[in-house]
Amino acid sequence: MNFISHSHKHADAIIEKHYHNEYSEIIEAVKTISDEEIKQKFITGKKIRPGTKSLSEAINLLLKEKLIAKAWTPEPPIFKGEEYEKKGRWRLDFAKNSISIEVAFNHREATAHNIIKPVLASELNHISKKIQTKVAVIITATDALKGAGGFDNAIGTYELFQSYLKPYNQIVTVPLMLIGLCEPETFHIKNKEVNQGKL
Repeated sequence: MNFISHSHKHADAIIEKHYHNEYSEIIEAVKTISDEEIKQKFITGKKIRPGTKSLSEAINLLLKEKLIAKAWTPEPPIFKGEEYEKKGRWRLDFAKNSISIEVAFNHREATAHNIIKPVLASELNHISKKIQTKVAVIITATDALKGAGGFDNAIGTYELFQSYLKPYNQIVTVPLMLIGLCEPETFHIKNKEVNQGKL
């Protein structure tokens, strides 16, 4: 997939100096997702769950497969303790070494929480930590992917995340790379049909 990116708190320079290999794995996972892979995952998912309308699950599954293949840990808890480790809201999507990843195709109301989770994972806390993050990566849909991928209008997009980072500047202390996924080049979702490049 094609993507665009935004660096917060000099994340790009820090990654280049200290986490080049890990970040390269993330970028490779994103870049190697083909339109055909997305299409097949979407069609398969739709057979299992006929109500599937967007590409979110297909892209999520592909990213998960590719990152796990590169030894990224899926859904690591931020905090120690059973009450936190069993609850999804206190888990990251992926982590490896000192980098955490959030894949965010949620409702726009979850934008702040998706930004804050890596911050919680990076700072000292009165609750014992399970993971310590030095750099965060958030992967989300651009407005263009939202339109072409059948996403709900209420999802938080790359553009929305970017606008949040300005007023959150003093709160989001962890260096953060925001990755916005672009729309597929060969098809788009329309009317839940498969024909002539439309799904």
